[in-house]
Amino acid sequence: MTTTTTTTAATTTPSPYGLTFTRILRSEWHKLRTVRSTWITVLAAAALVLGVGILMGSTYTSDGGDSDVDTVVLTLYGSQLGGIALAVLGILVTAGEYATGMVRASLTAVPRRLPVLWAKAAVYTAVVFTVSLVTALATFLTAQAFLSGTDQAASLTDDGVLTAIAGNAAGVTLLGVIALGLGAGLRSVPGAIGAFVGGVLIVPEILGMLPYETMDTAIRYFPTQAAGALGSATPMPGAASPGAALLALLLWAAATLAVPALLLKSRDV
Repeated sequence: MTTTTTTTAATTTPSPYGLTFTRILRSEWHKLRTVRSTWITVLAAAALVLGVGILMGSTYTSDGGDSDVDTVVLTLYGSQLGGIALAVLGILVTAGEYATGMVRASLTAVPRRLPVLWAKAAVYTAVVFTVSLVTALATFLTAQAFLSGTDQAASLTDDGVLTAIAGNAAGVTLLGVIALGLGAGLRSVPGAIGAFVGGVLIVPEILGMLPYETMDTAIRYFPTQAAGALGSATPMPGAASPGAALLALLLWAAATLAVPALLLKSRDV
């Protein structure tokens, strides 16, 4: 007896739900915007910047002691406080997932791991830069309504003003990216906040007290000092140039992200 077996080749079609970087970005955006703390932190940061800007504008007098302060720096003093709030958000984006254990699901869905870190950084950067830029523009214009007729009166068309406002937003954003990298590397919200406040905000101030000229030169390129140089419409004495300050901040951010990237490849979750 001869048995003839007919084999029918099954036609397989590729899944429309393949893993792409665009879909990873969409996932990270969904996680960021659906967490209540994101909106609380963003609104708090914007309120701090705007509130301090209004306070500085409404209480300023031409015969006071701030006439030599750059007008963009004067109106955006609140960026220092708002930047800390946004840095905490950056830490929560990465270290917060380790605290809740959700990072296991994220890395299981994306076995290559590194795209998750890059997507988090990209989504955070886009959101924070947009928020910072819009807030800085609104704060500057609102403060100028009070500063009209004083020696700090200025407009967006004045030399260096728009560049300084954009630089302010870029500085705040890159400081936040550094915080995000610290959160991803330390995997602890309290630890990353302590490292950011101590290492990024306090240590440069302590080093600046040392009586060494080389130390003064080096501190110009530390994150907070570089961010300050980016947000000034006029050159700041003893500060780095805007181009050098931006490059320094980019290198700090890249180095801070490189550490957790290496850890993701070599260490278990």
